[in-house]
Amino acid sequence: MIQVQNLKKNFGLQELFSDAGFQVGKNERIGVVGRNGSGKSTLFKIILGEEGYDGGSINVPKNYSIGYLSQHLNFTHATIFEEACSALKPNEDGWVESYKVESILSGLGFDKETIEKKSPAMLSGGFQIRLNLAKALAAEPNMLLLDEPTNYLDIVSVRWLQKFLRSWQGELMLITHDRRFMDSVCTHTLGIHRQKIRKMQGNVAKLQDAILADEEVHLRTMENDASKREHLQKFIERFRYKSSKAKAVQSKVKALERHEPLSNLEKIKTLDFEFTETDFPAKKMLTTRHLSFGFSKDLTLIENLSFELYKGDRLAIIGPNGKGKTTLLNLIASELKPNSGSVDVHNSTVMNYFGQTNVNRLDLGKTVEEEIQSSLEDKARGKARTLAGVMMFEGDNALKKIQVLSGGERSRVLLAKILGKPCNLLLLDEPTNHLDMDSVDSLIEALDEFKGAAILVSHDEEIIHAFAKRLVIFDGGKAKFFDGTYQDFLERVGWVAEKPEKSGEALNRESRGSDKRDKRERAEQILQRSRAIRPLEQKIKQIESDIQQKENFVAQCEKDIITAAENGEGLKIAEISKEMELAKGQLLDLYSEWEKVHKELEAV
Repeated sequence: MIQVQNLKKNFGLQELFSDAGFQVGKNERIGVVGRNGSGKSTLFKIILGEEGYDGGSINVPKNYSIGYLSQHLNFTHATIFEEACSALKPNEDGWVESYKVESILSGLGFDKETIEKKSPAMLSGGFQIRLNLAKALAAEPNMLLLDEPTNYLDIVSVRWLQKFLRSWQGELMLITHDRRFMDSVCTHTLGIHRQKIRKMQGNVAKLQDAILADEEVHLRTMENDASKREHLQKFIERFRYKSSKAKAVQSKVKALERHEPLSNLEKIKTLDFEFTETDFPAKKMLTTRHLSFGFSKDLTLIENLSFELYKGDRLAIIGPNGKGKTTLLNLIASELKPNSGSVDVHNSTVMNYFGQTNVNRLDLGKTVEEEIQSSLEDKARGKARTLAGVMMFEGDNALKKIQVLSGGERSRVLLAKILGKPCNLLLLDEPTNHLDMDSVDSLIEALDEFKGAAILVSHDEEIIHAFAKRLVIFDGGKAKFFDGTYQDFLERVGWVAEKPEKSGEALNRESRGSDKRDKRERAEQILQRSRAIRPLEQKIKQIESDIQQKENFVAQCEKDIITAAENGEGLKIAEISKEMELAKGQLLDLYSEWEKVHKELEAV
């Protein structure tokens, strides 16, 4: 398949890749991870031939097609359906299998009337990108490159795309900050770290653990190396002027010259979130009573919605795009007025609102530092500069004008403003769209530590699972409050789009009273499910125990190798290395087995 060897790429003084390489095997689905700015999107552009490189080689087989999610909008057909069908290839009989397109468009959130009648030009920017995604999927290339495809999808479409990609028959390379999505779809993970590329079978956590272990070995070796150099230097200094030791000293000098010191690992910058809290003396922060809103009489987004929010609450607002999630946040923030009902906010509630439209309110003429400083109560320049550094605008980067920043950088400025302003209620609308996985983890940790309440709009299931204790769900044309976690919702209710269509007879039975189901039959179903799940859970537990034992053994081997190296025991090093490599191979088998059993458990 595709082979990348000794790849080098520089942007001015910044080195992205240095002698980096990997290959893509048959039917491999590879998740690409790395911090923002590490070169993930650049790697895709290099593979596509849209970006040059400074050294190395990329070998692509002849007649090997590569499809990708294009941000370029160039539609030439009258309807969405015709535009999507233009990507199809005729089958062996010359027929174009247009039914595939209808299925893909439906899965990505297009309704039938829109598919058949609307022009692509009439779509919003987000749905135009979805149409490009549909074309890429329908073309069925040998390899598909997807760069943050979930940024343009809602939660229901993300779940559909996850299932679609898991059955993808060709090769796939995927960039996403959604770890749960990546782990579910991909067979391998490729990490860009310190200008190198490392690929291995398994999930993101497995790759991160391997990188962490390598860096620990590097640091230990560096410490051992420094100790050896110090010992040699002391010997030279002590016996430099003794003629009887002249040969020994000369030998040590040559050894010192040959022994290049290992360089220290450069500290990697990361976002460091910490929200500034203000006290809330009561329990209940706000109450929505019979809330209704629509931009017109024919378009009611929210109808008769009621719920209460308490100090420390974690509420997620979820559902398809365009159905009212952001509108509800705007109603809570008093940026919109309800058609009927009310949002009653306690006098001591202090809100901070991160919204996609709020990014557009930044003053383009100000610098990063000035924009952050304008949000601070004391207007302290030093504090503004500190917050700029926290958001990775260090040194002169804090003096950049807002107008020259990318969309992701502007989002970080808005986050910095929110971090500096005390509050007890956070309103967050898709805050992770421009963050990498490490930054998402940092945000989740900061939300865990925040003692106030938080309301989050997100389509990232990993975040929703980690964050939400209560939900407002937009689904089936209605907005409903659900008192429980996202897992509770999936098990007890589920998404309308994922439920099988029911016959007229089934619907009649349901309307006569779904609560009158046969209790014994339901109890039997639960028992059967439990019988299927329990042995799989026990098997996973045993595999995880075996993995821990093997990882401990490998870690001990690494320590033993360092000790043997210090003592000059070459044979022992070879013996330990052989045992360690065997254990690493067994670890790979255990990881594969864990993934296989975990998928069985998910299916059950």
